[in-house]
Amino acid sequence: MTVHIVGAGLAGLAAAVRLAIAGERIALYEAAPQAGGRCRSYHDRTLNRVIDNGNHLMLSGNQSLFSYLKSIGSETSLVGPKEAQFPFVDLETGDRWVVRIEGGRWTQWFWDPTRSVPGARLGARMKGWLLPYASRKATVASRLRHTGDLWKRFWEPMAVAVLNTPPGRASAQLLWSAMRETVVKGKATSRPLIARESLAATLVDPAIAFLVQHHADLFFGQRLRLVDLSHRANALHFAGLEVTMQPSDQIILALPPGQTAELLPGVSTPSGAHAIVNAHFVLPKPVSSHARATLLGLVGGHAHWIFIRGETASVTVSAADLMAEETAETIASLLWADVARALEQPIDPVPPHRVIKEKRATFSQTPEALDRRPSVRTKWENVFLAGDWTDTGLPATIEGAIRSGHWAADAVLGGEAKKRSRRR
Repeated sequence: MTVHIVGAGLAGLAAAVRLAIAGERIALYEAAPQAGGRCRSYHDRTLNRVIDNGNHLMLSGNQSLFSYLKSIGSETSLVGPKEAQFPFVDLETGDRWVVRIEGGRWTQWFWDPTRSVPGARLGARMKGWLLPYASRKATVASRLRHTGDLWKRFWEPMAVAVLNTPPGRASAQLLWSAMRETVVKGKATSRPLIARESLAATLVDPAIAFLVQHHADLFFGQRLRLVDLSHRANALHFAGLEVTMQPSDQIILALPPGQTAELLPGVSTPSGAHAIVNAHFVLPKPVSSHARATLLGLVGGHAHWIFIRGETASVTVSAADLMAEETAETIASLLWADVARALEQPIDPVPPHRVIKEKRATFSQTPEALDRRPSVRTKWENVFLAGDWTDTGLPATIEGAIRSGHWAADAVLGGEAKKRSRRR
């Protein structure tokens, strides 16, 4: 059996690694010249340093992520504070505070104003009890009070960061599913982590090296044009390559939802998408001691999060559909004004920078989209799906992408085991 995996983002890489460990023959195809998808990294000449295509926050409770990292020998390549702490600054008032997730479940830290959001009233905190019981149709804004300090300084930034969807449209169930595995459980599962060097060095390059060691066939620059279908997939037609399926061959499509829908008629996929804008700045001076952090949340400005790695400050704006229509220079000026205030840097001039727009970064994670997320299996007996947009029960995050790849690999292995048992 050869398992043909189309798409070398994290979902495809996770599936390939798990199948390679199981001893299966792997062929991995990718349209781009390199692997990684939205987690790719590259050397930027303007900044003269390696930057990530986008910023991604990971948490110590991301079980699928750490399983994947252990498999590729990269589990020590994440860095972050020893404690589960999330510093914030309000750019309108200048207030600074730290959300400290300590031992025990969220019932112990969320209600303590000295460890969460200052100024939040008890009634607003009580709204948090409603989130686990949100209906499938509930939005974040409809389930939680959307006025006051707790909304502005906790729920809104968390929902936008996790779901990349405006809170008035975002699924409350999906927000809870992400919290349930991490911040709700307490300190051990809630430490914020980022890649020490780059996303590629942590998540992508070690996986490619692992697959090469396991004799996987890798094909870059190959965009899938057509899948020849009957009751099963009979062939894959790429731009410069045609692959005929043998009777035991299996296929995992780890592609974006729109492309998957074009290739597989009748497969339900979520509609709509939202942008993420990232900007990378070379800091003109060291960050002051009281503003220094690996991660800094911002409220009251245009930017949402600052990731600090050495002399580089990387800014993320989620649900950034309107901002993505602006010019790179306009975006850089807006975001640098936020960074300068938050990190106590000179506002003028804007330092060397790079703006990156992902106009379709994630699917629109609304209640309606939940019903359009397909399962790993399809009606074609040898075709399986992977991707953060499939029905993982999680938002479209790194954890969701890797989990989808693991599930697709497990489905392939489970089906092949049954076939072998029948043959015996």
